[in-house]
Amino acid sequence: MTNARLTAIGMAVPEKKIDNHFFESIIETTDEWIVSRTGIRTRYHTGPDEFTSDLCVRAVQDLSDKYKVALDDVDMILVATTSPDQPMPSMACRLQYRLNLQRAGALDIYAACAGFSYGVVMAKGLIAGGTHRKILVIGAETLSKVTDFTDRTSCMLFGDGAGAVLVEADATGNIGACVTGAHGEGGIDLYISGFAKTIDGHELKMNRCIVQNGRKVFKWAVTKMSEQMKVLAGKNGLTLDQIDWFVPHSANLRIIEAISNETGFPLQKTLESIVDYGNTSSASIPIALYNGIQSGKVKRGDRIMILGFGGGLAYAGTVIRW
Repeated sequence: MTNARLTAIGMAVPEKKIDNHFFESIIETTDEWIVSRTGIRTRYHTGPDEFTSDLCVRAVQDLSDKYKVALDDVDMILVATTSPDQPMPSMACRLQYRLNLQRAGALDIYAACAGFSYGVVMAKGLIAGGTHRKILVIGAETLSKVTDFTDRTSCMLFGDGAGAVLVEADATGNIGACVTGAHGEGGIDLYISGFAKTIDGHELKMNRCIVQNGRKVFKWAVTKMSEQMKVLAGKNGLTLDQIDWFVPHSANLRIIEAISNETGFPLQKTLESIVDYGNTSSASIPIALYNGIQSGKVKRGDRIMILGFGGGLAYAGTVIRW
């Protein structure tokens, strides 16, 4: 069985930075309230003519520039997003065309905030199966385009951004055992409406924007991620104190703090992107990991646990030896 190695990483965000004072002018809130409830100080929003595919291209270009890697032999593109430019064609196909990756297959992953983690799991499986050898995995979102700016409980949460990694066939590999799972009965607690007007008999808010039951998602995330951290460490023959860095989906800083309290895993060994970038859904984990590497926090040989969770409700994760 061929092993898989994560070898390079890049990221991109729009130029437009949005601080908390922006929301004071459109809803009843304050900077202090937003920071106390979420930890968020800034996030980035795309312009009217800037879309998810644009951020994907820029993140891959950043990866290529920083790591000096050729991409002409990439044979699969996996893009995790819930905010594509359009439902069809896929973002992966748009990326294949715009980057002129002639040998690449293309597939979008629709797993919300767990999407990037699912992408890494899938890339490992495709390489282990011998069907592919060089895969781009991208998590990218323009959530500002599906945000209800009249909803004072959630509109300040979401930001736009993209993160990309390269996963390659390798003799030894650095992507370990994985976990995946779902709690589908929680679908009504976090959704974007489409054609159907109900989920399991529950009427939907048909505004094509993000709708969430914050309290229920918070409770589920803390309980399930605390459980799965231990499961994932065990599957890799490790204990939590042998993990150098934990990189959860950055949904809310208070969720991350609660997971730390529940598991005893040190908050100072957790990488987040929520404070400076907001909740970027499928992009939050690669953005947090990218900044951890670029800042010098993450060193070669470090064990990194990534664990995504979100709409579905779904989760996925793995351990990477950087």
